Amino acid sequence: MVTLRLVSGDEPEPLAQPDPGECVACFLDRMVGTYGCSDRLTWTGLWRDRAAPRASALERRLRSGGGYCDCEVLMNVFARRTWRSAPATGDDAKAEAKAPPCLGVRKGSTRPCDHWI
Repeated sequence: MVTLRLVSGDEPEPLAQPDPGECVACFLDRMVGTYGCSDRLTWTGLWRDRAAPRASALERRLRSGGGYCDCEVLMNVFARRTWRSAPATGDDAKAEAKAPPCLGVRKGSTRPCDHWI
């Protein structure tokens, strides 16, 4: 279950907002990794409302690809391309490789950035 901490009334905390130009897949990856999946398209709807409000068919399109919740979108609809990270040293060697920052998309686009297929 997703629990959002609210700041000023109805708005989710700043971390739960899409970054400017952040694609839907990178946003979902960040939110599901931070807050988990709610078994619905919660994060997808938040991203659409903030980044692509005219994309009224986004949820229907993702469901048709097998994405009935946010984590299923990441598993069934979008596939992450592989990337090479610099070799970790010292304490960093224990840390997991983090995804590179989103490459960005044009405003209103529901396509993923080039990190995703």
